[in-house]
Formats: sequence, C-alpha cells, structure tokens
Amino acid sequence: MESYELIDQLRELEPVDMVCKAFSVPRASYYDYCQQKRHINVQRLELKAHVIRTFNESRGSAGSRMIQSSLANEGIRAGRYSVRSLMKEASLVCCQPGPHKYKIAKSEHIEVPNILSRAFNVSQPNHFWCGDITYIWSGSRWIYLAVVMDLYARRVVGWALSDKVDTQLAMKALSDAFERRGRPSGLMFHSDQGSQYSSTAYRQLLWRCQITQSMSRRGNCWDNAPMERLFRSYKSEWMPRLGYRVNHEAKMDIGHYLMDYYNNRRPHSYNNGLSPAAAENKLNLLSGNT
Repeated sequence: MESYELIDQLRELEPVDMVCKAFSVPRASYYDYCQQKRHINVQRLELKAHVIRTFNESRGSAGSRMIQSSLANEGIRAGRYSVRSLMKEASLVCCQPGPHKYKIAKSEHIEVPNILSRAFNVSQPNHFWCGDITYIWSGSRWIYLAVVMDLYARRVVGWALSDKVDTQLAMKALSDAFERRGRPSGLMFHSDQGSQYSSTAYRQLLWRCQITQSMSRRGNCWDNAPMERLFRSYKSEWMPRLGYRVNHEAKMDIGHYLMDYYNNRRPHSYNNGLSPAAAENKLNLLSGNT
C-alpha cells in the first residue's frame, strides 16, 4: 500500500512505467489500486468507525486483540490484521503499561493461612472472592479505593471509596459485595496482610457473614495477582494521568469503569475474550439458570 502511495506522488514527475519498475510493482496492479480508490468501500468504512469507537471507549488502551474481541462480542466480525490495518489508517496507538517488579516473600499470617494458595481458576461464582485497596490522586490529596472481585470470571462484585485507608473502607466494600450477590453461603475471601483485613472488626464481619478468610504471604503480590492486575489495568487504561479534580468526579468515573466498562464491555483474556459479566451469563445459560 505504501508503494502505491509513493507511485501516486512520483507519477507526476516520471512516467508510470518507470516508477512502477523502480518499486517492482506490476503496472496492472497499480491500475487496480487506482480503480479501487475510485470506489468507496462502505463495509470497510463502517468497520473503521467501529474500531475508532471501541478504541475511544477504552480511552486509548485497547490494542488490536482487545478491539477484535470487543467487536466479536457485539457480533461484528473482523480479523485482527484488518483491525490493526484500520488502527494504522486512523493513527490509533494504544497505551500499554511496562513490566512491573514484584517482591517475593514466604511469611504467612500467624493466624490466617494462605488457603487460596494461588488457585485462581475456580469453577463457580460466589465461591472464592479476593480484595485489595489502592490509592488514587483526587483534588489535592489521596483517596483510597477498596474492591472485591469474584475469581470465577474476574468480575468486580463490590467496591468502596474513602479519604481514609481504614478498616471501615474494607468493610464497606465487602458489605457492598455481600449484598449485591444476594448474601451467598460457602464463601472464602482472600486478601493481603494489610491491617484493614487483619483487624478484629473485619474478621468479625467475615464471621457474621460466615466467610472463610485467607491471606497472602507478607509482601508477595503474586498471591493476590488478579487484584493487582485489575488495579494495574484501571490505572494504565482508564484513570486520568494527573488524577481527578474532585472526589465526586472520581467516584462517578471509578464506578463507571468497574461496574460498567470493566464488568460488561472490556474483553478479559482469562475469559477467552468475554467480559466478566458475559462469562457468568454463559455459565448460567449452560447450567440452565436464569
């Protein structure tokens, strides 16, 4: 394609035969290219519009693989090569995070063992949840986000935001998840050894909800890798580079990302390109549940 475009530019200065020969392009192929330019490919233009829309919805984070999966989930068929070509035409370049170094440690909590032990592949929803807290810049100070995730399809089931990184924040996120999911039984909740999760108040909440507790080894991020991945995706794909202007804006935008875009529209590699909600719905259909 680039050779044809160069021939277009040079044909005004030199004969077409000479320019085609210089680029090792058959003259007939060049004339076919000119003929195609005269006809508008409506399907290609429509697909390009879908690619641009999906890219913009991801705030510039989606690459060709993610865009292809998103379009497939909408019933729009497109090859990855076509998506990559259309992205190039539209000058769309995705932003992706660089590698992250994790510390490795082996010290378990003295009272709460690492029951999960990185067994992140689970067979049913509402059996294994995990949670964590991260910090976000808003206005002129840090605010803190606590999230609870169901490991079956990596779906966010609860969250809370606060200007204090305390036990109440973690408890609000867990309570939110517990109510949203209809107070399920037989749950296990996994987290790191943060003081919010090891506090007496938090462990009493788990006891009241009849939830078994599991904790990562101290300083070992890999023991809670799905949560680390979620926060990394949010901060690299969605969060404004300089943070939020006010807390209200942060709450609205974070809620939109977690409960709408991430859960319902963002393709997840763990789910073979399906969003977390779509993966759960697929299980319900297969099992005959509504």
